[in-house]
Amino acid sequence: MTTTQNPDTRYPEAAIEADPRVPAVHIWRDFAGTPEQLKRAHTDPELFRQWVGPDSLTTRIDHWDCRTLGSYRYVAERDGEEFAFRGTFPHIGDVKIVQTFTWEGMPEAIALETVTFEDLGEGRTRLHAFSLCDSFEARDGMLSSGMEIGIHEGYAKLDTLLSDAVIADDAR
Repeated sequence: MTTTQNPDTRYPEAAIEADPRVPAVHIWRDFAGTPEQLKRAHTDPELFRQWVGPDSLTTRIDHWDCRTLGSYRYVAERDGEEFAFRGTFPHIGDVKIVQTFTWEGMPEAIALETVTFEDLGEGRTRLHAFSLCDSFEARDGMLSSGMEIGIHEGYAKLDTLLSDAVIADDAR
């Protein structure tokens, strides 16, 4: 099952694909930014809250300890309704983040997520996210939750942060 597929070898919009062999989702997206900038956008709580999720939600960080063996919790809000997410960071590397992800509305459904940042050269980076769920039902529920809108709108906001030079690049 593929929710979004981009036949191009580059991904100007996110390609989202359900893995047919295991209960997992792959997401690919190219960005006009360096791996360092993309990592910072995923690890700095102030930057993260600015881009994560659909445009209709605002995000508040309740707890953010983004380091190997750290943890997090954030809350997305719309019209007084709150959606809380939490997890751990088993590994934070230079070009790879491993984290768990749980929506508190279904605390038994914990996904293991790996995000890698591939340097494409010329200031471009390919993000690949791999989310492994505990069952095909949980994976399909995640896909049908509106996740696709949050990914596309969130990454568009991340594009804006990158183009407006809001995210510094430590390598420069």
